[in-house]
This record gives sequence, C-alpha cells and structure tokens, in this order.
Amino acid sequence: MDLERLAGPLGEVLAARYGPGAQVRGLSRAQGGASRVTCAFEVVTAEGRAHPLILRLSTRGAMAGAPLTREAELMRAAGAAGVPSPEVIASGGEDGPLGTEFVVMERVEGETIPRRILRDPALAAARARLAGQCGEILAAVHRIPVDAVPGLERDDPLRLWTDILDGIGEPHPALEFGLRWLERNRPPRVTPTVVHGDFRNGNIIVGEDGIRAVLDWELAHLGDPLEDLGWLCVKAWRFGAEPPVGGFGAYDQLIEAYEKAGGTRVDRDALHWWETFGVTRWGIICAMQARRHMSGGERSVELATLGRRVAENEWDLLRMLP
Repeated sequence: MDLERLAGPLGEVLAARYGPGAQVRGLSRAQGGASRVTCAFEVVTAEGRAHPLILRLSTRGAMAGAPLTREAELMRAAGAAGVPSPEVIASGGEDGPLGTEFVVMERVEGETIPRRILRDPALAAARARLAGQCGEILAAVHRIPVDAVPGLERDDPLRLWTDILDGIGEPHPALEFGLRWLERNRPPRVTPTVVHGDFRNGNIIVGEDGIRAVLDWELAHLGDPLEDLGWLCVKAWRFGAEPPVGGFGAYDQLIEAYEKAGGTRVDRDALHWWETFGVTRWGIICAMQARRHMSGGERSVELATLGRRVAENEWDLLRMLP
C-alpha cells in the first residue's frame, strides 16, 4: 500500500478538525495487524502543534469483519458506555477521499505487545489489577445498547464457524470434533448483548495505571456476553504465562469484578464452553489466515506463520474436552 500517496488526501480530511494547512508527518506502518493496516503518524497544524494519531485501513482479502466506519461508531458508543476508548477523529468508506475504508483516532500511549505486558517490571503493579479491570470493562461493553450501532449481526456462532471451516476445504478432524462436542453441549440461550468479539491480551493498551484503551472492534456483534469472557481466557492469549485470564489473572478475579460491575451472573460451565469455543474458533481463524497466504490472496509471513498455530490449538482443544 502506497502510504505516501495517502498523506495529501489524509491531510485534507484532518483539516476539518485541525484547521487549514494541517500536514501529515511520519506516516508509517506499525507492526501487527493481520486483517487491517495500522499506521502511526502526526498531524501538524499551521501553528506548528503536533498531534499523535493512528490511521487504520482495510486490506484486500481480509477476514470478514465490521466496516471501519462501523468500528468508529462502536468506539464512540463504547466510550459513552464507560469503555476506555481512543477518540475517533475521522472515518470514511471506500468511496471517500482515501479510496479505501479508514478510521483515524487519537494515539493512546502505552504497551500493546502481550509479552511485554506480562513481563515488564514497570507494569508489575498494573498486572495485578488487569483481570479485574477486564471484568469491569466487559461489563461496560455489554451495557452498550444493542441498537446503538445499526447493522450488528446476530448469527449462530457454531453454524458460522462450521461453515467457515468447511469453506477452507482442508481436513481438520480435531476442529471438527470440537465443533461437534460444542453442538452437543450448548449452554442455554441468553438475552443477547453487544459482544466485542476480540477482547484479549493484545487488543488492549496498558500503562502503569492499568488498561487505557480497548482496540479492534471489527468482530463486534450481538450474542452471549460470556463469549467475550471465554475468548479472553483462551490459552493462546496467555502467551506462555500460567494465569488463565490473559496470562495475568485468575478466573475468580475476572468473574467477581464482572458481576460486581453489573455484568450477568457467570455460570462456570457456560464459561468453560465459551473458552472451548474460543480455542476452536482461533484454530479455524489460523487455518483461514494461512489459506489467505497459500492461495496468493495476500502473501504475508505473518499469515503463513499462523498456519503452524492450527496444530497448537488442536492440541489445546483436545486437552479441554472431557
């Protein structure tokens, strides 16, 4: 993607907020982002004041998710509900000035790399509070009115991910077995809420004071709120650490904070079901992302590397099943 070409049109977009003569400086792609392009930059006003910002762009062949314009609406709704969120500065669709979907937001300082969050001595005090903060934040996420952002989908999650696995066209017996077990052991249906869909270590910004912002709303939808809690506990998001909640906390810390903050009562068996679902889902996502690389849709070492993660998730899944 030609970032230099975007600097001019992006400056024109930001002039509405920062005044005529606003200039884009230092636009460069950041690490990570298998399904979106994330860029850091500054906008400099005519008076010379610099504002650090983040630009997110859609990519060809990316995993299906919410349009970036909807992500922007979700972040605004989340902020209104008490979720720590970056301020959205501007957004637009494919027919807009950048020729692709985009969202510009304030740059929140802090750590996003999970292994640093789990090991940096400067974050030791914050780590002790992270599981509880996650519970409080998820309770706020699930308070977002279901009609606050039009167009959020409510699909049968098992049918959705079974169809995705079938569409990959590769045999994955362990994942198929996991889906069958999940179908036979479904928890009772509950009143749907807004679900973040990818709330985990790696999609939060952490500072010495704890969680400063929640990122990446592209998979948000309507569903069972325990889906978010189960996803946070998936083994992959512990990044080699022992504590089950994001690698930094215990189940009890998460659940007690969530319920105290107004979240629904957590059934432990249902939470285990959603954690098992999360492991299965991540295995399918890894297979799908690797297929994007293998098919030539988007050649990427990062996507290819995810292919080896399939077996890891299959092993985790089999160990979780009775």
